[in-house]
Parts: sequence; C-alpha cells; structure tokens
Amino acid sequence: MTRADNTRYLTQATAERHQETLRKASDAIAHLDSSGQPVNFSAVAAAAGVSRASLYRDPGIRDLISRIRAAPARSATTRAAAQRATAESLRTRLNTARAEITRLRAENTRLREQAARHLGEQRAANHHTHLPAPGDTDPATPITSRQRHVAHAKPPLHQGLSQMDLR
Repeated sequence: MTRADNTRYLTQATAERHQETLRKASDAIAHLDSSGQPVNFSAVAAAAGVSRASLYRDPGIRDLISRIRAAPARSATTRAAAQRATAESLRTRLNTARAEITRLRAENTRLREQAARHLGEQRAANHHTHLPAPGDTDPATPITSRQRHVAHAKPPLHQGLSQMDLR
C-alpha cells in the first residue's frame, strides 16, 4: 500500500500562513506608523505576533520597514493631517451643530417668554394688593416705609395745570 501524496495541501497551508503573516505585518506597520510609534523589526514583530525572522525573510516587508525607518521623523501636525476629517464628515458635523443652535435658540425664546409672563404675573399680583389709607391701620399688619411714603405722598405741584400753564 502506498501513501497518498499530500504535498499539495501542505504547500497550500504554507502559502496561506505566509499570506496571513504578511497581512498581520502590514497592519502592524500601518498602526505603528499612524500612531507615531517607532517602526522597526522588533516593534512590528511584537505588534503583529510574528517572528522577526519572518519579517526579514520577506523582501517586501523588509524594504517597507527599512524605508520607514530611514524616512525623516514626521511631526505631529503631519500625522494629524493624515487623520483629517473628510469634507462630507465636516459637513455633517456642521449641519448637526446648526440644528443644535436652532433648537437652543427656540428653547431660549420659549424660556424668555415664560420668564416674562411669570414676572408680569408677579407684578400684577403686587400691584393689586391693597395699600392702607393714611387713616387705616391694622396693628397686625406692619406697614413698610415704601407703603407709608406712597400713601402719604402729596400730588406733584404741576398736577392739574395745563401745558399752557407750564410754559
């Protein structure tokens, strides 16, 4: 009895494992580079969960890591520029802010009107209270100095005079 030739399956599994290693390494390089962390073989191997030897063996990954290491360090503003929002996302944020401003303006108007009504009701209630006449005194109710002044005030001198008399 002869053995079946399984080399095709082994070759396929090895190729899949190699592709998965390359994908993990590429993702790790992109993450390290975008976050501003140093990109070197040790950091990429640790982030990707692969061996350094596998990174050195693949010429594409080896060249990519070497190029990034040799490139001048990017500043924080350069990294921020790479992460800038798209025009569509900015437009969405602007529309959301405008809707919130409109809602807050309406709420502000409603609250101002409510406060004005409440103040008017308070003034009307205070205006309709009975002020004691100069001769009326109730010993149980104290009279404020303002009430005393209003109740005992003399009419102004010009009251009863016409406009002609005042000229």
